[in-house]
Amino acid sequence: MALIQLSFKSRALMLQTSVNVLLPVGMNAVDFTPSDDFSYVTDPFPVLYLLHGATDDYSAWLRLSSIERYAEEKKLAVVMPNADMSAYTDMVHGHRYWTYISKVLPEFMRATFPISQHREDTFAAGLSMGGYGAFKLALRQPERFAAAVSLSGAVDMREASQPDSLFVNAFGEGTKIAGTDLDLFHLIKKLGVYEGAKPALFQACGTEDFLYEDNVRFRDYARQVNANLTYEEGPGGHEWAYWDRMIARALDWLPLKTTN
Repeated sequence: MALIQLSFKSRALMLQTSVNVLLPVGMNAVDFTPSDDFSYVTDPFPVLYLLHGATDDYSAWLRLSSIERYAEEKKLAVVMPNADMSAYTDMVHGHRYWTYISKVLPEFMRATFPISQHREDTFAAGLSMGGYGAFKLALRQPERFAAAVSLSGAVDMREASQPDSLFVNAFGEGTKIAGTDLDLFHLIKKLGVYEGAKPALFQACGTEDFLYEDNVRFRDYARQVNANLTYEEGPGGHEWAYWDRMIARALDWLPLKTTN
């Protein structure tokens, strides 16, 4: 795998930002023979936009999980952007992270790297705040994402505009979230009447996680509206040991085409 650590100025954000990109151009295994092919693969790679949680940054997945090894096995490109405490939203008090993550970043990545432009090759995943962001990407842009993964996701943001919320700067104090495109419950209900191809969703949460009840509530609602949701739970808290294990499981679940 190649690791590209990229910094650039985003017009959407009006600031310098950073993103890590993994590309499967050459392997890390130590048991290659001279006959193995080290050449670059010319076909565009399927891509996973992998989102960090609150209080983390774009480096967290690389530092605290084995995502590089897991993605290498799948020949999957992985894009890990920075999003601060934005909830992947055009912030009321901050920057336009929804515009950046949903539009500007994918366009820039496809123009810069051999990444597929096809819906069936495009996926999103994240943990905690990033789980909310990943589901929001797929539910608001079903024409662009084939699947999305939420691990210990902050899936119920309907009270996130309260003064004591971590995300009050993102949403603005007192902003109505329920029933809008900031609300995953509203979005998954809307998806039920969407006439195009619908993204598959994978949701997982540890039973000791403080977000467990929120995840169960979202799971039950998704089933009520007949969403294409795969749900898994098991022992685990809001911790990297759980997320590392489950991102490997989620990559096995992704509807990837036969690898190159």
